[in-house]
Amino acid sequence: MISSRVLHEDNHLIAVNKKSSEIVQGDRTGDTSMPDEIKAYLKKKYNKPGNVFCGVIHRLDRPTSGVILFARTSKGLERMNKQFRNKETSKTYWAVLENKPPQKKGTLIHFLKKNEKQNKSYTCSENTTGAKEAILHYTLISSSDRYHLVEVELETGRHHQIRTQLASIGCCIKGDLKYGAKRSNGDGSICLHSRKLKFNHPTTKEEICLVAPLPDNVYWRIFDEFN
Repeated sequence: MISSRVLHEDNHLIAVNKKSSEIVQGDRTGDTSMPDEIKAYLKKKYNKPGNVFCGVIHRLDRPTSGVILFARTSKGLERMNKQFRNKETSKTYWAVLENKPPQKKGTLIHFLKKNEKQNKSYTCSENTTGAKEAILHYTLISSSDRYHLVEVELETGRHHQIRTQLASIGCCIKGDLKYGAKRSNGDGSICLHSRKLKFNHPTTKEEICLVAPLPDNVYWRIFDEFN
């Protein structure tokens, strides 16, 4: 049920804590997309006749969970798209890693290139055709016997950026087979969670900070004290 996972809702926006199984936009699987779920929720809640608007502002990979924002009006969509495009928002992710990062805090700078056929990104040299610079900052929050929880702040927003950059330093995200994890998670997820999103409301200009509770699975439960 979408209703139990709504993090923010007003006349222009709706934010939801995405489950790892959900898709942000329709694909060849034919599975119901989040906008379709949200439209059905809004239609029922407000007893709306006719069509309901739900615009995609940004995206999360299907196996990733966490806070994601949609627009309820075309004005909200246009203004939020501009904020994301101009990097006026702040996105924070949490990830559970198989290996401990080399330092407690660090900045990763790579050049990445997307392979469309494989739907995968690779690190490459700066002068590679199609290469895009990728920058992130990470902080180690906690470690258990087997896994390590890090917070990631994105400076750029490249395809599979966090997954590719962390894998490139030998710190694969738990469950992320595509980028070298030892084994999959039973629910098909990867342990990457969109933890926090900060932005200015498209009409009131008020700063809004949304925090998404962690998924309820065995790997995240290890770090429940930080939830």
